[in-house]
Amino acid sequence: MKVAFVTAALVAAGFAGPMQAAGFPAKPVRIVVPFAPGGAADLLIRPVGERLSELLGQAVLIDNRGGAGGNIGAAMVAQAAPDGYTLLVTTAGVVVANRSLYRALAVDPVTALDPVSIIASLPNMLVVSPKFGLATVADVIARAKAKPGTVSFASGGVGTSNHLAGELLKHLTRTDMIHVPYKGGGPAVVATLAGEVTMLFATLPSALQQVKAGRLTPLAVTSRARSPAVPDVPTMAEAGVQGFEVSENWVGALAPRGTPAAVVARLHKAIVQAVEDAEVRARLLTAGYEVVASTPATMGEAIRRQSQSWAQIVKAAGIELQ
Repeated sequence: MKVAFVTAALVAAGFAGPMQAAGFPAKPVRIVVPFAPGGAADLLIRPVGERLSELLGQAVLIDNRGGAGGNIGAAMVAQAAPDGYTLLVTTAGVVVANRSLYRALAVDPVTALDPVSIIASLPNMLVVSPKFGLATVADVIARAKAKPGTVSFASGGVGTSNHLAGELLKHLTRTDMIHVPYKGGGPAVVATLAGEVTMLFATLPSALQQVKAGRLTPLAVTSRARSPAVPDVPTMAEAGVQGFEVSENWVGALAPRGTPAAVVARLHKAIVQAVEDAEVRARLLTAGYEVVASTPATMGEAIRRQSQSWAQIVKAAGIELQ
């Protein structure tokens, strides 16, 4: 009775974090990916999740919940119990751009989620199907200007990084291109391969194997510098589009706001150990990711900084979503 009373008193006083973390995790951990399978977040968390399961001693369950540009999955995690058993693994746009894109959000991901770690960074890569005969970014722009409304670009959904990259290209080049959203990065790549759309600003890992196989033609990467995974592919600036930079794209993990600090620390430590595993790291590097494994504080600062820069891009492009 005395032990129970002391425990209850500590919980009421807000000192339960370390006690809760002592036995964490005691059951499977669910990782929600707010997009369909085959996108950058999904491709990353598969190998990382396997190693996490070993490190945590519990099953790690991947739950793809796509829709509304990632907002559905983000809201699901934000509304989950803040106990560390439900995490969000997503690309940056869901937490840094959606609050500027959407007129109203059921849940603000910046205030409703706690950063755990950026896991890896990655640029987007502009790719086209060889069937369109476009060899350079200049070719794309020339066709869009010559035949307005005939060049289309796919995305993994409204508000995703590939959507915003396409809108930014339209804005900077003053061209009329058609946005075609799909239910995730994987389906967007498939559509581009099939020639349903002209092009896609694909996350590099989701399109890299198709580029290597010659089924997609890479035109440029969106980062400041060329990617080591595709060193022969120019940046957008090198390709002639000055002012185009969507370089700070990443995949990271977040927990519901209020998750005990000790639990967040345990999850962060396991993520760092997972991506430092030689086999996991090699798989990620080969796929086009750059392993980062930031601290929660560093991730929080990145979110605040990028939220401001994306707000400027969204305003300049005149995008507003319901």
